[in-house]
Amino acid sequence: MKKTTLIVVVALVSITALIGFRLASNKEKIDAQKQPVVQTNVAIPVTVTPVEEATVSQQLVRTGNLIPFKEADIIATTAGKVTQVNFNLGSSVRQGATLVQLDNRLKELALESTQLSIDKLKKDVARYNTLLAGNATTEIQVNETKFNYENAVNQAEQIKKQIADANVKSPISGQIVQKDIEPGEYITVGKVLGRVLDVARLKVDVAVNESDVYGLRVGQAVKVTADVFPGRTFNGRVSYIAPQGTAEHNYPVEITIDNANGLKAGTFVNVDFSQKSNQKALQIPRIALVESIKNPYVYVVNGNVAQRRAITVGRDFGDTIEVIGGLAAGDQVVTTGQLNLSDGKPVQITK
Repeated sequence: MKKTTLIVVVALVSITALIGFRLASNKEKIDAQKQPVVQTNVAIPVTVTPVEEATVSQQLVRTGNLIPFKEADIIATTAGKVTQVNFNLGSSVRQGATLVQLDNRLKELALESTQLSIDKLKKDVARYNTLLAGNATTEIQVNETKFNYENAVNQAEQIKKQIADANVKSPISGQIVQKDIEPGEYITVGKVLGRVLDVARLKVDVAVNESDVYGLRVGQAVKVTADVFPGRTFNGRVSYIAPQGTAEHNYPVEITIDNANGLKAGTFVNVDFSQKSNQKALQIPRIALVESIKNPYVYVVNGNVAQRRAITVGRDFGDTIEVIGGLAAGDQVVTTGQLNLSDGKPVQITK
């Protein structure tokens, strides 16, 4: 009796456990069916536009830094001890003015000695010519005296040149901006003693592209402005146009400002050529930018896949923006739908 009861209890426990397992398994299946189906490769609908090179018509303005019209080093052409320095920083000097003098006493004494020999030999030449006329000397003696006289004259000219070279002169007119010499120093040939700049006139070098340079001419008047002088305009002129362009088809153009009127070398300026510039530039719609111009990037569609592309922007034309780096003509940039994109996301181009 007891054995039969035990068997019945065990059977009931087994049946209960089986029912519980079935119910749990069915619940997992039902819960799985309730979960939403995640679609990881759904193509995002977008619209695109090609990057195009369009013509930009605007005022031809170029920028650059002012540089001195002329600049030159003050260089020693002979060796010696410095006795006098005739300039200081900021001094205005004229071309040919003596700036540095060296000790010339020995050369001056040598010149005096040579001059005495010249005076004697000159008299000897005259005397021997008189003797030769009376057959009292030979022609050989006369020629030898003439040779000695001419040699002494040549030596005197060399010494005079050495004395002149000892006086270092200013190579150009301008203002002293560097001084590297003091009295009492011994200098050697080629030593740089200072630097002089011609800042009465200034110039600026700019690059003009091929489509615009043919409209320029040497002597053409231009307007120059500087941010440090708001509201002021300086008159300049085209003083040089390079006959050959660079590999990028830009031509160096030099602008000269004859009356600097307060401007200094190194100042950043704008040069207005007073003519329209018709140049080509890569452009994209402004709406293609995912973020601001400070952190510009776009999405480019390549094989129905979006690729994030960082770009470098240039001028702002309103509805369009110039692209100077990161894109090429013909690239397909996303103009709508980019807010839902990430790098590598599949896309579907819609019209």
